[in-house]
Amino acid sequence: MPSKLLFDLSRLDQRRIELSREEIRQFNPQRYEFEQLDGIFRILPSESLIVGYRDVRSDEFWVRGHFPGRPILPGVLMVEAAAQLSNLYYARSFPPPGFLGFGGLDRVKFRASVRPGERLILVAKAVRLHPRHSIFETQGLVGDRLVFEAAITGIVLPDPEETQALHP
Repeated sequence: MPSKLLFDLSRLDQRRIELSREEIRQFNPQRYEFEQLDGIFRILPSESLIVGYRDVRSDEFWVRGHFPGRPILPGVLMVEAAAQLSNLYYARSFPPPGFLGFGGLDRVKFRASVRPGERLILVAKAVRLHPRHSIFETQGLVGDRLVFEAAITGIVLPDPEETQALHP
């Protein structure tokens, strides 16, 4: 049985974006093929929630091989997108340095496929927000259909620029 939705999508105006991809880059270190967020619709600190999206395109690196003739977005990329959304919420809550890396995944369930041309709406709710590690309940939806859910534990990794300075 699917979980209760973390966010009521009727509260969402998809024409209004709070953070663009360029603004997301101020918080998330991923670049190029591994940028999994296209925008942030809402950040709701009073509800410990963030809602963003990823537009799944037909020219992405995985389309040709996953699966030829009927591409579906790999589940690991769905979870990565949710982790990036969670990190953005974390990064806005705590000053740098550092960002969240995977510390664990729990209760991961994939409920439907996501195909090129669809918009994956991502929701993350902070259930434990701490400077050293945080836990988020996350969900992905296409339209009003729940396509995945996962609990993500993030642990703080040092800022890449600081690490590079220590190990030239």
